[in-house]
Amino acid sequence: METLDKARLCLKIIKERKALTPVLLEVGKLTAVADYFLIASGNSTRQVQAISRHMARRMREEGLKAYGVEGEQEGQWVLMDYGDVVVHIFYDPIREFYDLEGFWIEAARIEMDESGIQKT
Repeated sequence: METLDKARLCLKIIKERKALTPVLLEVGKLTAVADYFLIASGNSTRQVQAISRHMARRMREEGLKAYGVEGEQEGQWVLMDYGDVVVHIFYDPIREFYDLEGFWIEAARIEMDESGIQKT
């Protein structure tokens, strides 16, 4: 699976659980950690946990298993490592505090419409 296709799939999956304000950043030119960061949030720690569990289940159904998952127990900031795509799911106030979008301000934002097609 192509990296951008994997990132689009992740975006589609988190939207299935009503993740708030998802942002897909192309960070591959800025770091060797990953090609894309997907950042989203939930209104509560329970919603964050539900989004991350749904993501793990749906990605396994697609034949993709996370290399690691951190923070799911607490539900404040869940990091899901899919290799070239890293998913960050925050409890909304925690997202504001850490401001990853601001930290990665130089990264290109990939704009997608509701169907997951890249906007031009």
